[in-house]
Amino acid sequence: MDYKETLLLPNTSFAMRANLAEFEKERFKKWFHQNYAYEKMKAKRQNATQSFTLHDGPPYANGHIHIGHALNKILKETIIKLHYFKGERVRFTPGWDCHGLPIEQQVEIKLGEKKKNLSKKEIRHFCRKHAKEFVDIQKEEFKSLGVIADWQQPYLTMDYAFEAEIYRTLCEVAKKGLLVERSKPVFWSWAAKSALAEAEVEYQDKEDYSTFVAFDLGEEALKRLGVRKAKAVIWTTTPWTLVANQAIALNPNELYVLTKEGLIFAKALLKNMTELNFTKGEIDQEFEAKILEKSTAINPLNLRNSSFILGEHVLMDGGTGLVHTAPGHGEDDYYACLKYGIEVLMPVDEAGLYNETLRTKKLLPEELLSEFIGLHIFKANERILELLGDNLIHASKFMHSYPFCWRTHKPVIYRATKQWFIAINEAKLDGKSLREKAKEELLKTKFYPENGAKRIGSMVENRPDWCISRQRDWGTPIAFFRDKTSKKVIFDDEVLEFIAKIFEERGADAWWELDISELLPPNSKYKPQNLEKVYDILDVWFDSGSTWKAVLEGVKFDAGEKIANMYLEGSDQHRGWFQSSLLLSAALRGCAPYENVLTHGFTIDEKGQKMSKSKGNTIAPDYVAKTYGVEILRLWVFLSDYSTDLKISENILKQVSEQYRKIRNTIRFLLANTNDLDNMKDADFSFIDKWILTRASRVFKMSEEAFLNYEFAKGFNALLNFLIADLSGIYLDISKDRLYCEAKTSLKRKSSQIAMALIARKLLSLLAPFLTYSVDEALEHTNTCIKNDALDVFDLNFNEKFDFNFGIEDEFLLKVREGFFENIDKLKKDKMIKSTLELILQTNSSQINALSESEMKDWFMVSGLEHLHSGEKLCEFEVENERFAIIKAKLHKCERCWKFEAIEDICPRCAGVLNV
Repeated sequence: MDYKETLLLPNTSFAMRANLAEFEKERFKKWFHQNYAYEKMKAKRQNATQSFTLHDGPPYANGHIHIGHALNKILKETIIKLHYFKGERVRFTPGWDCHGLPIEQQVEIKLGEKKKNLSKKEIRHFCRKHAKEFVDIQKEEFKSLGVIADWQQPYLTMDYAFEAEIYRTLCEVAKKGLLVERSKPVFWSWAAKSALAEAEVEYQDKEDYSTFVAFDLGEEALKRLGVRKAKAVIWTTTPWTLVANQAIALNPNELYVLTKEGLIFAKALLKNMTELNFTKGEIDQEFEAKILEKSTAINPLNLRNSSFILGEHVLMDGGTGLVHTAPGHGEDDYYACLKYGIEVLMPVDEAGLYNETLRTKKLLPEELLSEFIGLHIFKANERILELLGDNLIHASKFMHSYPFCWRTHKPVIYRATKQWFIAINEAKLDGKSLREKAKEELLKTKFYPENGAKRIGSMVENRPDWCISRQRDWGTPIAFFRDKTSKKVIFDDEVLEFIAKIFEERGADAWWELDISELLPPNSKYKPQNLEKVYDILDVWFDSGSTWKAVLEGVKFDAGEKIANMYLEGSDQHRGWFQSSLLLSAALRGCAPYENVLTHGFTIDEKGQKMSKSKGNTIAPDYVAKTYGVEILRLWVFLSDYSTDLKISENILKQVSEQYRKIRNTIRFLLANTNDLDNMKDADFSFIDKWILTRASRVFKMSEEAFLNYEFAKGFNALLNFLIADLSGIYLDISKDRLYCEAKTSLKRKSSQIAMALIARKLLSLLAPFLTYSVDEALEHTNTCIKNDALDVFDLNFNEKFDFNFGIEDEFLLKVREGFFENIDKLKKDKMIKSTLELILQTNSSQINALSESEMKDWFMVSGLEHLHSGEKLCEFEVENERFAIIKAKLHKCERCWKFEAIEDICPRCAGVLNV
C-alpha cells in the first residue's frame, strides 16, 4: 500500500517563487487604475474618528528618481498605510518643487547661445516645459515602485493657482511687518549669479591662504600710544577682500600689547605669535582696546584709512586678535561697522569679478586698475600678496571648511547687495520675534529620532535673517511695485490681491508679460508712470516652505488636516524644508505646520561611501525593481535603521531577498496547511499550540508597538526572529506530524490548523502596510477562515485582535531542546542516526514529566519519552542540574508517519486513522 496517498499533505496555489519583477507591475496597474487603491483607502475610512495627514515634502522636478527618492517615498506611503490599516482616515497628496536654479541651468545648457535672444517669458516657458517633463517622468517612476498616493491630483509649485498662493503668503509676511529690504552681506554664488539662503550652502574643504598683514598706525593712533611708529597686525584667509577693508576690529574686553618690534597683538595670543616667530614676545607696553577706538591705521594696498572699532565677535581662538573688517564681505563685519556708521564698499560684481568701484573709491592705485577690474577675485590672491610687499608678515596655505553653493558646487562669497529678508529677531508677533515663536513651537513637536529636536533647535537659535530674494528668471516673483521717486514699496491690499488673482488666471509669468497699468486694479489711485517693478524672484525654499498654505489650507486639494500629523524628509531638511515651513507657519498662523517630524539618513554603499555616478557605486530603484522586485527594495528599507545612513549593495539586496523568501515560505506553509479548514470552532489547543500562540502574541504586540513608533527595523527583526526560530524552526516542524498524519476529523489536527489560521490572519494584517503586494497576492490564495470577507489587502485591519497568554513558562523547555539538538547534530555527524524519530529521550525532570508525554514527544520530535534508567545510552547531557539521556527506540519504523512506534508496518495511531 502506498501510505503517502493517505496523508493529508499541504496544498496551496500560493507560489513558492514570487517572480516579483515579472508580476508586480500587473498588480500595480490595478492599484493605479482610476486611483483604485488610494480611493478605496479613503472610502473605507470615511467615517473613522481618527485622521492622519502626511504632508509631502516636494522632490525637485529635475532628473530621474534615485535610491534616496525611493527610500523617502516608501517610508512616507508605508506610514500612511500603517495608519490606514490601524483604522484611521489618511491623506497623502504628493507634490513637486518646480522652480529654481537647477532647472534654469539645464534649460540654459539646452538653449546655449539662443538664450541671449529670448525674453524672460520665453525662458520661463522652457523652464516650465522642462519641469513638467520630469514631473511626469518621476510620477511614473514612483508608481512603478507601487507607491500609493493621490496621483490624480498632485501639487506643483508652478501651477498658476499655486504661484498665486505662494505670492499671497509673501504678502501676508509683508503685512506682518516681517519683510524687510536692506543692503547687507549675504551668501553669494558668483557661479549662479544669485544670493543664496543658508539652506543652499554646504561646507567642503578648500585650500586658502593664512595671511598676516601689518597696517601702519595713523598719527592719532600713534599719539594715543605715545610712540613714533607701530603696526597693527591682522589675519585673514581672504586676501582678495583687503582692497575693501574699512576697519580693524578689537575685542573691548581684551588687553593688547605693543612689542619691542613695534607690532600690536592681543595679549592672549602673544605666545602664539612668538611660536610663529613674528616677535620675540618682549612687551613694550600693554593697553586696553578702547585706547585705539575711532583712530585709524593705513591700508598698505591703497593707503586709505582703516578705522579701529570694537566688537565682541573678535575671538581669541586664532589669528592675532585684530580682525580685518570689510563690511561688504562679512556679516560680523557688517554689523560691527553699522554701529560706527562706516560705509559698506562692494567692489565685486555678480560674477565674482572686481568692478569699477576699485576706481571710484580709489581702492587700488590707478596703474593697477586695468589689471584688476574684470579679474575674478579668486585669481587675485597671489597678486594681492605681492603688492603688500614688506607689510606681508607671513602667508601660507592651509585647508579649512568653506561654504559652497550646493547647486553649482562652487565656493561662495559674502557679498553686500540689496536683498529681501524675513526678519527673525524683530518683535512683530504679539511681542515675540519669529525666532522666539519658532523655538516655542519646536518644543511642542515630537521628533523621530529625538535628537532631531536639538539639531533644528540649534539651527533656529543661530540662524540669521532669511534672505528670500534671488536674481534669476525661473521662480515666483517678488511682485511689488516701488514708487520711482521715493523708492518706497507699495503694500496696498487691493493692489496685492489684484496681482494674486492675475497669477491665478495667467500664472506668475504675467509679472513680466503685462504692463504696470494692466497689473493695477481699475480706477487705482496709483499712476503707472510713477511706479516700477521689483524683478527679484523668491528663494525656492519659500515656495516649498509655504506649501502647507496651498495644500493643507487651500480648497483645491483633498489633502487632510490643516496641521499635518507628520513631515518626513532626509536629515538635511532640518536646515531646509522643516525650517522654512516652520518659519512661515509660525509667522502667519502662530504655530508649527506639523505635529511630528521624522528624518531618515542617506544611502551609501556597502563600504560606507557616499553614492555617486563617478564612483560607479549607485544603484537605481528601477534596477532593483527589475532585478529583485519592489518588495525587496521595500524590505531593505524596513530592515535598515533609517535614522542613520543606509547601506545598499548587491550583497545586501541578496541578503534581503533571502529574508523575504523566509517570510514568503512561512506564509505559504501556513496557507497550505489551513487549506481544508472549514471553520474556526471547537479548538482544543494542545500545549504546543498554546506555546506558539503565547509566543506569537508577545512578538506581535512587540512588533506592532515598534511599527506604530516607526521603529521598523526593530519590529521586523523581532518578527523575523519569531518566524524563523519559533514558528518555522519549532512549531511548524513539530506540527507536520499532526497535520499530515492525523485524521481529517482529528481535534488535535484542527486545533493546530486554527492556531495557524489565527497566526496567519494576524501576520498578514501586520505585514499589510509593509509588504502590501505580497499580502495582496497571498489573500488570493487564502482560506476564507483566515481572510474573512477581505476581497483584497485594503480590506484588512491592523487592529486584528490577537491576545493569547496561557501562562506557559518555556525558558527551561527551550534550553533542554537546545541541548538536545546540540547532541543530535553530533550523532548525525557521526552517522549514528538519521532522524530524531529513531530516538527515545530519558529524563527524571519533574518539569518535563509534569507535561503531557505525547506533547513532549512532539516537542523533541522523538518516538518515546521515558524515566531515566540504567542501560546503554547514545549520549547524556544536563540542563540546570537536570539529567537527560538519549537512547535508540525499541520499536519499528511506521511506514506511514515514520515514528518508531510500530510493531509491524504501521503504528497504532496510523492504523486507527486508516480504519476510520
